[in-house]
Amino acid sequence: MLPKSILAATFGLFAATSLQAGVQIRFIEGAPKDRFVLTNVGACEVEASTVKIDLSQSAGRLIFDVTEKGAGVEVFQPLEFVEGADALRQIPAVVDGQDAIELEIASLAAGDKLSFTIDVDDTIGQREITVTGSEIEGATVSFTDEGETSTAIFSSEAFVKVTTKDC
Repeated sequence: MLPKSILAATFGLFAATSLQAGVQIRFIEGAPKDRFVLTNVGACEVEASTVKIDLSQSAGRLIFDVTEKGAGVEVFQPLEFVEGADALRQIPAVVDGQDAIELEIASLAAGDKLSFTIDVDDTIGQREITVTGSEIEGATVSFTDEGETSTAIFSSEAFVKVTTKDC
């Protein structure tokens, strides 16, 4: 039988270790479609939450190019979900030239992904149709759950992770 002090210390360790919740988003430049992949990297299900991808503060002042005659240049691609669309409450509408998108998540299990393609153009670079990781740097992702919002910033590697409250 273990001494009470060891049992208390072990229990305290387990109690101090909480299950983290969070999402990560990776931007993948592609031709003709760019891709965003959101992954629930937390230990619990994401429910009744909103994830907002805001490109307005990105180094390249990025925008979504979803129509032929709009703010974007050359090639355009409308929003298309390729994985996990059933996790959303509804498919968001995106207007050409928009610099933010909100994803209303109904339920996304731990480890599951939500992925969509769209065309992203920069508005201050020399090659507007090609977006590098450094051009998305500074864009933000906000995760809102039960009235609490956590925000993180895309790195120059086109990656962001938002850690939220414990499960």
